Amino acid sequence: MGVTRPGGRRQIRVPRPQTSPPVVRRRASVRPLWALVAVALLLGTVLAGRLVDLQVINHPQLAVEAAEVSTRVITEPALRGRILAADGTVLVANAPTTVVTIEPETLLESPDEGRALIESVATELQLPVERLWGRTRLCGTAGAPPAPSCFSGSPYQPIPIAFDVEPVSALAILERPEAFPGIAVDTRPVRDFPAAVNAAHLVGYLGRPTQGELDEDEALTAEDLVGRAGLEQTYDDVLRGASGRTTVTVDPRGVVTGRLAHTDPVGGYDLATHVDAEVQGEVERILASTVSISRAQGWPADSAAAVVLDVRTGGVVASASYPTYDPSVWSTGVTQAQYDELTGEASGEPLRNRVVAETWPPASTFKVVSLPAALDSGVDPDREYDCPGSVTIAGRTFANFESRAHGDLTLQEIMEVSCDTVFYRWAYDEWRDQGGLAQESDLTDPWVITSEDFGLGQRTGVDLPAEAAGLVPTREWKRTFWESTREETCARAESGYPEVADRERRVFLERLARENCVDGWQYRPGDAVNFSIGQGDVATTPLQMAVAYAAVANGGTLWEPQVVDEIRTPAGELVEDIEPVEAGDVGLDPEVLDIVRTGLEGVNTDGTAAGAFSRFDLAAYPVAGKTGSAESLGRRSTAWYASYGPTTSPEYAVVVVVGQGGFGGEIAAPAAARIWTVLADR
Repeated sequence: MGVTRPGGRRQIRVPRPQTSPPVVRRRASVRPLWALVAVALLLGTVLAGRLVDLQVINHPQLAVEAAEVSTRVITEPALRGRILAADGTVLVANAPTTVVTIEPETLLESPDEGRALIESVATELQLPVERLWGRTRLCGTAGAPPAPSCFSGSPYQPIPIAFDVEPVSALAILERPEAFPGIAVDTRPVRDFPAAVNAAHLVGYLGRPTQGELDEDEALTAEDLVGRAGLEQTYDDVLRGASGRTTVTVDPRGVVTGRLAHTDPVGGYDLATHVDAEVQGEVERILASTVSISRAQGWPADSAAAVVLDVRTGGVVASASYPTYDPSVWSTGVTQAQYDELTGEASGEPLRNRVVAETWPPASTFKVVSLPAALDSGVDPDREYDCPGSVTIAGRTFANFESRAHGDLTLQEIMEVSCDTVFYRWAYDEWRDQGGLAQESDLTDPWVITSEDFGLGQRTGVDLPAEAAGLVPTREWKRTFWESTREETCARAESGYPEVADRERRVFLERLARENCVDGWQYRPGDAVNFSIGQGDVATTPLQMAVAYAAVANGGTLWEPQVVDEIRTPAGELVEDIEPVEAGDVGLDPEVLDIVRTGLEGVNTDGTAAGAFSRFDLAAYPVAGKTGSAESLGRRSTAWYASYGPTTSPEYAVVVVVGQGGFGGEIAAPAAARIWTVLADR
């Protein structure tokens, strides 16, 4: 309704239009933008820092690493040096052999890893599939056979899968490359043994290096072959030379794509030895024949050794170990079956060099040491001593060989007939003079001192690996041994030996365990008397006894045995003349030395070796020696004979041992007499 204004006009109210609430305008926030800027700056800083690190700080190292990713170094082994006999006869050389190889790329690109291809090659070559297949498997990877049947070389060069292949068979493969992709035939040098001798334990064999060896020697690569025994091992760095090196480029798969650099290999030096090839061959044949003779008589004859030394220099003229093996098996890829046989106990562990690595009680050959010891302890050299069949010492009976009695004997006659009972009494008397059970030191014991003066109980230093030190069983050694074995000994004293079938032996072992559990550290009378005749715990190698007899022959000098005489270039030029090394002097009085020598001469003319030398002309070529028959618990008698000659002007020492082979005068001495026949005829 309207409103009347003054003057009569009505005022009409008009409604106001409705309006929206006022819009509030706000300034947009810049915080998110600054956060993005900060993140961008941070990332930029990190990126810039990384670029500086890569291109400036660590550029040299990273450049090397980058190069290593795209390049590999392949080595080419040098031609290995030869091993020669004293007269130049080649004992070990290098000969070409035909090898079938496969490219690693072929294995990588095959859906079955090349299995079908390997089967085809094996069929063509008429070889076992698994043997060839195993050689494609990298050692240590899943499915790879144990070394040496796997592949331990470089994955960037052809893999050898078959060695010593017939050329006709290899040609058949080469003529059909479409059927055998990636397969090639190569000629490679391998160790060859042209001489008519075995000498396996002297020369040794080759094998691939272990990871530890690679870590220790930067110059050594996985493709190299290194010495694993004999002279090949001792003089490996001399024989091996310097490998050639080829730098190649590889793609991400590891396939070689190019060649960047190459250096040629440098061949190794030759070794000229003291070995007389003719004598070596005869010693090997005589030793094998002696084992056959012993076995025909019913002895186990499970091992044997023979060595010939030059008594004037210590040069090793010949050395043979039985059983032996064919060293060429390593040159053409030894099979797993061959490797098992070479290392197995059933086959007699033919890889073991019995001349330096095996010890036996030396038995009566040890009297060359114990007679001077007895004289040093006060034994009168001018009187005679009764030799009964047995003696009783500390309640135990100790007998002569076959319990024979010989009556009163001079010292020379005691050596001739090898009277043990006289030595028993001498040793027991000295044991009491030393203080008996109360004596704990060996410093005044003439038996121990003389043994060590002769170099026993320590390595001779011969240039062959794996030499055993042997054992001189002193009082100090016995206490140490007892402490280390007491727990086991006392356990056996409680449990006994139920696994031992032989009742007499089982009872003996049980009694011994009970005694040793309580006071096994004591040096008893039995220890002393056994020591005096090279029995009990006394242990020596054949080489140690040869060195001892050589010292008696040459007047007392202990020479360090040496197989190698010179190192030469392949052209024959002298690189190094290896001079004889004097290891010591036994310090024997001339009168004592004369007594020992006279006794040893009588052994062959009138004593225990007279039968063995009955057909040998001792007047023309006099030889002195000593027999021995060693006894060990649980084993049959081991035959020994140690000698030197000619006594008028000594040149050689000869030692023969046949483990569990019988008696020294019946088995070892005849073998030595045959060796002396060879030496006398030269």
